[in-house]
Amino acid sequence: MKNYFRKMRGTTRGSPPRVRMSEVIWSWLGAFLGIGAVALLNGYFFEGTDYLMMLGSFGASAVLIYGAVRSPLAQPRNLIGGHIISALVGVAAFKLLAGQLWLAEATAVATAIAAMHLTKTLHPPGGATALIAVIGGEKVHALGFAYAAAPVGLGALLLLLVALLVNNIPDTRRYPEVWF
Repeated sequence: MKNYFRKMRGTTRGSPPRVRMSEVIWSWLGAFLGIGAVALLNGYFFEGTDYLMMLGSFGASAVLIYGAVRSPLAQPRNLIGGHIISALVGVAAFKLLAGQLWLAEATAVATAIAAMHLTKTLHPPGGATALIAVIGGEKVHALGFAYAAAPVGLGALLLLLVALLVNNIPDTRRYPEVWF
């Protein structure tokens, strides 16, 4: 029992290393342009409709693909696959368990994590994408499985395109590390 609680102390000491100011600037620029592109797409093409493009989980994806470009969780396979798989899982959980919302929510996130592990597409924002499919309201529920294509797939692809363009401008950055 003592060892169980000892593990909760962590294994390292001190805060994470500080990043260079140029990293901060490139991360900011990528996130601004990526989220801005999704927001503009939403505004120009879907304003006044029941359709939506902006998802909260895209903000978390921006942290990874613009701020942690070398992370395995930020690579294109993980970004696109993690979001789409999680969206499909979330929609299925809602359709099957809508009468027990708490169960649909828990099932969506837990199953999305398992599916991402099994497909080697683990992307933490995917958990939020699955949860949004359950709690997202009438607009999201009306999309059904199309939610996985757009807004999820289309939005993730747009974020990826911006990541490819911006992250490769400075000599000090490279994206992606791997495609598949």
